[in-house]
Parts: sequence; C-alpha cells; structure tokens
Amino acid sequence: MPFMKLFDTHAHLQDPRLAGVVDAMMDRARAIGVSRILSCGTREDDWAPLTALAARYPEILPAYGVHPWFIETLSPDWVNALGQRLTENRAAVGEIGLDFVVEGLDRGKQEAVFLAQLRLARALKRPVSIHCRKAWGRLMDLLKQEGGLPHGGAIHSFSGSMEVAQELVRLGAFLSFSGSITRPNNHKAKKNAAAVPPDRLLIETDSPDILPENLPGPLNEPAHVIQVVTTLATVRKTTPESVAEMTWNNALGLFGDG
Repeated sequence: MPFMKLFDTHAHLQDPRLAGVVDAMMDRARAIGVSRILSCGTREDDWAPLTALAARYPEILPAYGVHPWFIETLSPDWVNALGQRLTENRAAVGEIGLDFVVEGLDRGKQEAVFLAQLRLARALKRPVSIHCRKAWGRLMDLLKQEGGLPHGGAIHSFSGSMEVAQELVRLGAFLSFSGSITRPNNHKAKKNAAAVPPDRLLIETDSPDILPENLPGPLNEPAHVIQVVTTLATVRKTTPESVAEMTWNNALGLFGDG
C-alpha cells in the first residue's frame, strides 16, 4: 500500500493507561503515515499532561475540554481556566458533549457545561470535538439555539441516523468514524459513512478505546486508524488513498496544523 498522510482526529494519548508506551505508539503511527493526531482533554486534571505531550511530539495537536462524564470534577473557576489554556495553546475545544446513556449524569448540568464550552469556542473562533450518545435530538436543539458551528466541529465516532447526519452537516459539523465501523454487524455506521459528503468525512481511533475488529488489544492506538481508512474505502467504493487524502484535507481545514 502506498504511503499515505493520515490525520487521527480523536484520541486521548494523555490517558494514564498509555503511560510508558506512547513513544512506541508514535513510532508505529509515523510508520504508516499518521502525521497529525488531535488528542482531546476530558477534564481539568488532564490538560497539563496533554500540553506536555503536545510539546514533546510535533504530530500531536491538543484540544481542551470537559467531557460529560467528568462534569462533577469541575473547579469553580473552570471556564476561565479553560479559556486561558485555549488562548495559550491555540487549541480546539474538546471533548465536549452530551451523554444520555450513563445513568446518574445530571442532564441539566451536562447541557450547562456543554453550552459554556460551545460559547467559549465561538468567542475564541475555535472548532469543537463533540461526544454524543442517545442525545441527538437535544444536541441538535442546542446547536440550532446557538447558531450552529460557525467555526466547525467534529462529531466524534458518529453513531446517529442518516437524518441526524444530514442535519448536523447543515449545522456545520464534520462526521468522524472510528474502529466501531470495522465491526461486521455495524451496518448502520457503514451505510451512513457511505453517504457522508466527501468534504465532511473524518477518521479517528479514540485511542486507547474502540479497538478495531480482529486486532490484538486491549488498547487501541493511532496506527490502527488505517483499519478505519480501509473500511471506509470499501463502503464508499473508492481507494484507501482517496479516503486518506479526503480526510487529511478535511481535518487540516478544520483543526489546522498547530
């Protein structure tokens, strides 16, 4: 297979599970053409490790945000702390979003934290990386209320319907597909990925999670984004090289070059 430039648009390489193995992972990623990785923060405690990681590896672009799972960990001044981190690093905002699957997560608080970050991204003219599970209707309501995504955004590991995909694209979103698309029974994701406009398609790993089918685990890594590329090429009836070029250009246009 010819050498391709690949952009993994969603990972968490500062995750403590990867401590001590990031060097080797980055070597394997480079070897297959992964030239950019958006590594997303999930809570205040991992923003500093993420900054250090991005300083160490030129391929890593940081994004800073608060994931809905961690809304109860916030300090009183978290919005200002996030704004300062974003300003210092010219970073994207993420991973932010809504999760109505996990029981016990206050939906009102999730929405308040999400909206605060969405508004910060708009004020700073930054793209966002959005997590959404079983909250598609509410997500679209909030995005419409806020005027869409004027500076763009990625819907990470997209799992919604075709109708949701079309509406999100109209609101300014890009749709990103992860290793879950490699699962043989994931027919919905394959059908949706085949229909995404070519200028709105992205690839990701969500490392160290969402390991593609038939790969040794337990942890995922950026080099495995090639499995997503080859699956997308099959469902879109094109070549891996075409998918790589398309998604590289889309990701570079959305998240920049650091």
